[in-house]
Amino acid sequence: MRIVIVIKSLGMLFTLMGIAYLLRPNIIKKLMGFFKKGKRIYFAGLIRFALAVVFFVAARECRYFWIIFASGIIFLTGGLLIFMLGPEKIRRILDWYEQQPALIFRVIALIVLAFGAIIIFSA
Repeated sequence: MRIVIVIKSLGMLFTLMGIAYLLRPNIIKKLMGFFKKGKRIYFAGLIRFALAVVFFVAARECRYFWIIFASGIIFLTGGLLIFMLGPEKIRRILDWYEQQPALIFRVIALIVLAFGAIIIFSA
């Protein structure tokens, strides 16, 4: 039951991040700039792996197993891609995203917000 609280807390964190990104889309650009420096992108990959483990462990105890499990797969895939593509390729992708209009970042914010709400509901 405690792991469900962890998942709901992560859902609330994602929801709050989505709201913050929606109100201030430049936050996403600043995060991209932070992770582009040096080998910091690997830290983002490790965070994704940790989130994948938490979601996989918690999935059985949540209301909608398959949504939480699928979220774990998404985080695992994201972490693997970061390590497989490497920092240079990821930097080029982030550079491309940084040049997009604010509307794109607001759409990303809405996706993060919806993801957080789905996680809260599914836990």
